[in-house]
Amino acid sequence: MTTETLVGARVATQANVYFDGKCVSHSLTLDDGTKKSVGVVLPSELTFKTGAAETMECVAGSCEYRLAGSDRWQASGPGHKFSVPANSSFDIRVAQAYHYICHFG
Repeated sequence: MTTETLVGARVATQANVYFDGKCVSHSLTLDDGTKKSVGVVLPSELTFKTGAAETMECVAGSCEYRLAGSDRWQASGPGHKFSVPANSSFDIRVAQAYHYICHFG
């Protein structure tokens, strides 16, 4: 099931813009202190580095991703999640806009 709403969230109104606008997100903090971001990756091939562990949840669109240390690309579509360890990285390639929620920790 794809998350459609996040109840009790405080939203940072200024966007986080990465890779010359190819990825744009907004940071959220839930009432319990949980941190998330909600955003979109536009058509591109990018590499993201992680500080904290992340779970990427596809809300709409699709992507292919490859975790650090792997040669295998995997598909992600609506309702699919993939996890990335802390202090790691992943490659992502997007043909059409990929809308996501990033769950930290």
